[in-house]
Amino acid sequence: MRRALWILAVLLSHWRRHPMQLATLLIGLISATALWSGVQALNQQARNAYDRAAATFGGTRTAMLVPKDGATFPQQWFVDLRRAGWPVSPMLEGRVQIGGRSYRLLGIEPVTLPQEVGSAPAIGKGSLQSFVAPPGEMLVAPETLRDLELAEGATPQANGTTLPPLRVQPQLVPGALVVDIGIAQGILKLPNQLSRLLIGKSRAPHAPLDSVTGDSLRLVAPSAESDLERLTDSFHLNLTAFGLLSFFVGLFIVNSAIGLAFEQRLPMLRTLRACGVSARMLNSVLVVELVSLALVAGLVGLVCGYFIAAALLPDVVASLRGLYGAQIPGQLTLKPEWWLAGVAISILGALAAAAASLTKAIRMPVLTSAQPQAWQQAQRRWLMVQSATALAVFALAAVLVWFGDSLIAGFAVLAALMLGAALILPMILQIALALGERSARRPVGIWFWADSRQQLSGLSLALMALLLALAVNVGVGTMVESFSRTFLVWLDGRLAADVYVNAASDKQATEIKAWLRERPEVEAILPGGRADTQLGGAPIEVLGLPDHATYRDNWPLLEKTANAWIRLRPGDTALVSEQLSRRMKLAIGDRIEVPAPGGPWPLEIVGIYADYGNPKGQIAVNFAALTRRFPQTPLTRMGLRVAPGKIPALMTALQEKFGLDDRNVADQATMKADSKRIFNRTFSVTAALNAFTLGVAGIALLTSLLTLANSRLPQLAPLWAIGLTRRRLAALELLKTMSVALITALFALPLGLLVAWCLLAIVNVKAFGWRLPFHVFPLQLIELLAVALVAALCAAALPVARLARMQPANLIRIFVNER
Repeated sequence: MRRALWILAVLLSHWRRHPMQLATLLIGLISATALWSGVQALNQQARNAYDRAAATFGGTRTAMLVPKDGATFPQQWFVDLRRAGWPVSPMLEGRVQIGGRSYRLLGIEPVTLPQEVGSAPAIGKGSLQSFVAPPGEMLVAPETLRDLELAEGATPQANGTTLPPLRVQPQLVPGALVVDIGIAQGILKLPNQLSRLLIGKSRAPHAPLDSVTGDSLRLVAPSAESDLERLTDSFHLNLTAFGLLSFFVGLFIVNSAIGLAFEQRLPMLRTLRACGVSARMLNSVLVVELVSLALVAGLVGLVCGYFIAAALLPDVVASLRGLYGAQIPGQLTLKPEWWLAGVAISILGALAAAAASLTKAIRMPVLTSAQPQAWQQAQRRWLMVQSATALAVFALAAVLVWFGDSLIAGFAVLAALMLGAALILPMILQIALALGERSARRPVGIWFWADSRQQLSGLSLALMALLLALAVNVGVGTMVESFSRTFLVWLDGRLAADVYVNAASDKQATEIKAWLRERPEVEAILPGGRADTQLGGAPIEVLGLPDHATYRDNWPLLEKTANAWIRLRPGDTALVSEQLSRRMKLAIGDRIEVPAPGGPWPLEIVGIYADYGNPKGQIAVNFAALTRRFPQTPLTRMGLRVAPGKIPALMTALQEKFGLDDRNVADQATMKADSKRIFNRTFSVTAALNAFTLGVAGIALLTSLLTLANSRLPQLAPLWAIGLTRRRLAALELLKTMSVALITALFALPLGLLVAWCLLAIVNVKAFGWRLPFHVFPLQLIELLAVALVAALCAAALPVARLARMQPANLIRIFVNER
């Protein structure tokens, strides 16, 4: 043990003499661990929320019986099944509006509710009577109570009905209101009706399902993964890809620092071996040293990752709520597994980065390992192998594009493109610099290009990091800008009315319509309605559109038949959203059967429209047909066409007359502004991760230049000796760095556009169900090119400044051992 500690002390003395190398090593590990662990913290927070949602009184992780046709079924079937031995518990689900916001109302029967179902034990025997007996209690999550802006025990109003007093239950998912099933039937005006039957775990014999209810109910098996988890897989996979990319970019810094440290410590290692230290002992101490450094850096990185996650959490919450309707708590809570995983990933990453450099150093001849020319000769073979591997990876990407048909395949194409580009970058730089050397005529120019080629072995990893960061920035930036341009056009079509009103109840909506008909500035009242049902085993929205020119002229149709809007009037046709048509492979002319309370509703598809940001599939039908088929649909929504200049006065009059607030009355401009704000917050997370990744790439380039600075003196001292000033040498060094950075950036631009195409044409289609048009933004490309050069300039500034101010004695010292 004492001998191992002595060897460790000798090895650590290197870091005392080279504190900059130690700083770059720690910075690389800290940044890699921070970005990776920060992303994982965000994903874990979302997963915890999905677990709450799935476990709330029989989510997707509970077996249940649901109707094959229609949204509800008679309560008598529950009685018949219980008598037949089935351990079932009834549930009724619907939506209510409180204060202009829509909430999910769940009616349960706590006596028969299975013990293993979600939050059932939280009701407790002591509070069972108060929950069931009139007026009952309404269970809500703490986040829902804050959204309602009410105190516990308050009795809110919904649909003209006074709801039971509120009681907080922390286990509930935000946005859900839980009451006794009898109270829910009264609120939703569905007497003696149920939505589904939860099945408890019981081995008691029971009669076959068909013998009790015929073929009217179907069994839904429990799932280990919730609907939200499946729906948001693309979002979390996107975050994970960014985190993994940032982690690898950080490891490039570690690889560069450790590689140079091993090269400089080879004489020390030879001396230790000559003193009798075995190879096993020496390698073991080297691993202990590296693990100790990785442990310290990992703990610091975890703290930084926590702050990164806390800073990005509000935008992630807004993204998941806006894109998928997922309710995520706004406070970060982490489990011990996250801390252990962060430390482990730091240690494993450091070992992986060190293994490659150590293997390369061990295979080099001992007497030539510290000579740059020897390194360059060895690199030529690696360049050929890397280039061949890159071509094979590109071929794999082409195969995945042609034959792949999943979200994983889309991300695999992106990974293959970026990996292949990173592997082939050194060869591209080698060819470009060789062409520059051939075109040079003066000795300094020839040395400039030749020395740049020799320097590539030390800079290639940092330039790969810069390439990947720039390509991701170009790709994601192009995708976001393309989406933004398309989204703005789409908003103009979807929000065509001048004012939107959301009444508190159907009665108030009738009063508002009667009052509006007397207002001369109101040109048209456009009623609207939504109903929830299922199609193909997945939830969908049925949207009712009035027969008016506002919708005929502006609705964002992608495909349609001739006279589609005329054919929509009878109620036997429908428009379907793009994501629903892709998911169910529906085309113009196909027929679907939509479950409705009165039985299946056959519809022919006459159009496909864009519906960006909707987590559910959607169909649009004639408004009158919707109210006939779904008579319980709330008729509280309406749009208004108002004479120009009269909008503010009308909104003020509406608010004063009917006691409405800004959530119930909004004009087109306000709703568009809110939608744009949500859109911008949705992509602010990826923008922040883009910036982090580019920053880490800049640090990688800086650390590579700093670690190479001392080893560069033998190449620079002869030029100084023959008359080149230190400032000119510094300018040449800066120009070399800028040249290779420019070549890398120029290669990154087409790669980034290819990444953008993959995101738009493959990943977005598989993740969300819609395909966006591809646009190229030249100004954005020029801006990113400038950012890359500025990053290279900042990275080169410190080593170049040190060279310009270097004392002549340091350069003269290079010739001490010359004979």
